[in-house]
Amino acid sequence: MTLAGFATVALIHLLAAMSPGPSFVLSVRSAASEGFRVAVGLAIGFGLAAMLWAAAALLGLSLLFEVVPALFTALKVVGGLFLIYIAYKMWRHAPEPMPVLTEGTPPRSTTRAIWLGLLAMLANPKPAVFFGAVFVGVVPVEASLTDKLVVLLNIFWVEAAWYMIVARVFSLPRARAGYGHFKSKLDRTFGGLIALLGAKIAIT
Repeated sequence: MTLAGFATVALIHLLAAMSPGPSFVLSVRSAASEGFRVAVGLAIGFGLAAMLWAAAALLGLSLLFEVVPALFTALKVVGGLFLIYIAYKMWRHAPEPMPVLTEGTPPRSTTRAIWLGLLAMLANPKPAVFFGAVFVGVVPVEASLTDKLVVLLNIFWVEAAWYMIVARVFSLPRARAGYGHFKSKLDRTFGGLIALLGAKIAIT
């Protein structure tokens, strides 16, 4: 692959990652309520999941979805229900006060944050279709294993870097203070948005 090909994949993926969705809502909420370290863990989880979906696309999972649409539907329903579960937890705990952050002791461990990010991103199988469509036009059939590994690493760092930027912005003191003031309403709003996005994933 050429440098232009790698750059094209990175740019298209960045634009897709920047579009609002469940990952963005979770990132904003985690950064504002639990701090930068937790949100960075979430970003790493998003990056790993995006890389897994991209690998699946390279292995032909997107083609399998076309051949066996029932599999795609089943994964969408399961993923949508998982996001609705996350939304329920956010709504239920909305009245609780903001966690008190102390240096070195985040309310949620980094490992748990990574797992949450990984599962939340894997809950939506549509990226496999998206990457499949992108790769058809950009990644040559004869691309070497090294080229494909570079593409996958590219996917990881673009996804993770974008959400680390989001994490930094929304973990700043002013953003945290604003979030804390309206926490109950914001958590219920975010929970509602994730529930709607989960339902949309499940039924479309």
